[in-house]
Amino acid sequence: MKFSIVSGAAILAALAVQPVQAKVIDQSELGFTVAHTAQVAATPDDVWKMLKMPQKWWSQEHSWSGDAANFWLDSQAGGCFCEKLPGTGPDKTVGMGSVQHARILFAKPGELLRLSGAFGPLQGEALTGTLTIQIKQTPTGAAIRFDYVVGGYMRFKPAEIAPAVDKVIGEQLIGLAKALGGSLPPTRDEKAAAEANAATEDKDGKGDHKGEADEAGPPAKRESGLDDAMADLLADPPKREEEVPEDEAPERR
Repeated sequence: MKFSIVSGAAILAALAVQPVQAKVIDQSELGFTVAHTAQVAATPDDVWKMLKMPQKWWSQEHSWSGDAANFWLDSQAGGCFCEKLPGTGPDKTVGMGSVQHARILFAKPGELLRLSGAFGPLQGEALTGTLTIQIKQTPTGAAIRFDYVVGGYMRFKPAEIAPAVDKVIGEQLIGLAKALGGSLPPTRDEKAAAEANAATEDKDGKGDHKGEADEAGPPAKRESGLDDAMADLLADPPKREEEVPEDEAPERR
C-alpha cells in the first residue's frame, strides 16, 4: 500500500482488516510512543551501514512512489531521509518530484540515529514525530531499538491511530533485521535479566510503605532511559513472518 492523501476514516478502516502487533508503550491525548527491538548477528558497524541504505530495508509498501529504490538517506545532522518521485517521459525526469520523510537530528555511527518526521499520512497533520534508533553491541552481534514518539495536534484519536503507526514502525525494524540476516531469539541469560529488571521495578513501585505513599499522594512516574527500555524489550523482539515457536526453537547459551 503506497502512501496517499487519505482520510482518518480510511486509515481506521484499514485497522479492521490488518493484524496489529501492539508495542504502544505510552499514550495520552497529546500523543503516543511506540517501541520495537530486534537482535541480529551483525556488528553495530554493519547495522549502521545498513541504516544508511533505506532502499534495502524500508518497505516500499510505505512509500509514496511504490518503489524502495527511490529512498535515500544523508546520515549527518540536517541530512534528509527522502524519496524521489519519478516523473514521466522516457527517462522519467519530466515533472520529477521528491518527499522528505524525515531529517536527521543526531548521528553517532554504530550507536544512535535520531530523525524528526511525521511518516506517511501523519505528514498532513500538525505533528512532531521523533524516531530514535539505538544500537547496542551484544555477545552475538547487536540489539536494535526503534522508539517513535508522536505529539501535537491531529485529526485522529491517538488511541485509534497509535496501533496503525506501531505496526508500520515494527515492519520497518523487521525489514532492517531481515536485511542483516534475520532477527535472533533472545538468549536464556537475556530473558532472565529482563525478567529480573521487571521484577525489581515492580518491587520498587509497590514497596512496603503503603501508609506513607497514601499520605504523600501517587508516586511520581519513573523516567526510564533508552537503556532501561532496551533491557525491558530485549526478551521480546519483533517476530519474523515464519519464526519457529519459542518452545520449539533451540535455546542459545
